[in-house]
Amino acid sequence: MENQIYTFAPMNNGYLSQYFEAVAAKTLSAVEINPNSSHQHEFNGTKQLKNVLKTRSRTHFPTTFLWIEGQNEGLSCEEPVTWYDARENHPTRSEYRLYFPKNVVMSMATEGDTMFIARRTDDTLLIIVTASGSTIESQLFWLFGLEITNKSTFSSSMIEGQDHELDYATRFILDELGIEVEEPEADQLDRLLLDFNGKFPPTSIFSAFTRTCFIGNIDPLGDPDSTLLALMDWEEKLFRRLERHIISKRLKEGFDSGDDQDVDNFISFSLSVQNRRKSRAGYAFENHLTYILENNGVKFSRKIETENKAKPDFLFPNIAQYRDSSFPANLLTMLGAKTTCKDRWRQVLTEAGRISEKHLLTLEPGISENQTNEMKANQIQLILPSPLHTTFTSAQQLWLMNIKSFIQLVKERQNRGVNRMQPFRHSKVQQPRL
Repeated sequence: MENQIYTFAPMNNGYLSQYFEAVAAKTLSAVEINPNSSHQHEFNGTKQLKNVLKTRSRTHFPTTFLWIEGQNEGLSCEEPVTWYDARENHPTRSEYRLYFPKNVVMSMATEGDTMFIARRTDDTLLIIVTASGSTIESQLFWLFGLEITNKSTFSSSMIEGQDHELDYATRFILDELGIEVEEPEADQLDRLLLDFNGKFPPTSIFSAFTRTCFIGNIDPLGDPDSTLLALMDWEEKLFRRLERHIISKRLKEGFDSGDDQDVDNFISFSLSVQNRRKSRAGYAFENHLTYILENNGVKFSRKIETENKAKPDFLFPNIAQYRDSSFPANLLTMLGAKTTCKDRWRQVLTEAGRISEKHLLTLEPGISENQTNEMKANQIQLILPSPLHTTFTSAQQLWLMNIKSFIQLVKERQNRGVNRMQPFRHSKVQQPRL
């Protein structure tokens, strides 16, 4: 399989406009969601909201409500909302409102939270509530091309004018929203996966397979940033397609247990799917990063214990120099590698005690300024592939590091360390002729 060559035409990744038509966002006020202030359960039908919902007729929209907090915490429910004209019987005046029923998501909302009302291409709505200043808020502003300039009213965006190709960052955020991206080139992916016979191979083998059959150009030396992102995106596509076949087969078998549905068995299977996705993404990240570092001639130790049983993901130049107390600490580097930061970025603070400034590489787009400021305060330098830098604010981008710059840093320290270890050589002195 390693030596097999695959040749296919470039793939169509699809676009955000396949899933959304328009989005409105606003800062929630007390009168809109605080039961102590109001029981109206309505939003005023501003011009921006009218542009998103399009219709002027009374309409019941099937709606998914989604509340997302920062650390993988969320709630969802399905409830219809009603768009109507409160003065529909008035001959000259109209007053549009969007009514929502009491539900578990809106009960979590508080004054100052940000709400997104997204119209899907199937004429359903997705209403998302998240805390102001959170990472998911930052990601959604970037995804939908939105900015709230007036907290008392809606801001809106037509997706056709803010369309994103479904690249890694876009897929990442859609996955956070629970939206499964359909592969437009599914048959092509299926042909690539025939060799696995509907079974998951070890992660190292699957990552190597990903690089072997990658459709496009990768340049780990000249452009390590785009290379890592492209390989991760490609492996995710392959993995999800293989997963779909395996899950479909399991679902056809059912979860019956005698005369009753085995709910526990189904829940266990569902959790195993989610856990596998997360763990395999982490392993793929480290596998492809290892490939890039090796191609750049960087020396490192991977997952080797330092102090207190801590195991940094990557240690440069290696564990031997780290354990050598005479080796200068300023020539040592540690790198944490996490596909998502969430609150787990603090784990690197206790790793590699000899190294004061930690480096952390992630693929999570649009991390909030609150979180990156906290990283700075704890001497953590955040690294992302260059294409993801645009999902951050201009101020954040000035501070972010990319993979190419990080490789240059560790190679420079590596060379200084090698020169330091070279023994002193006396120059030969010619003896005078007699």
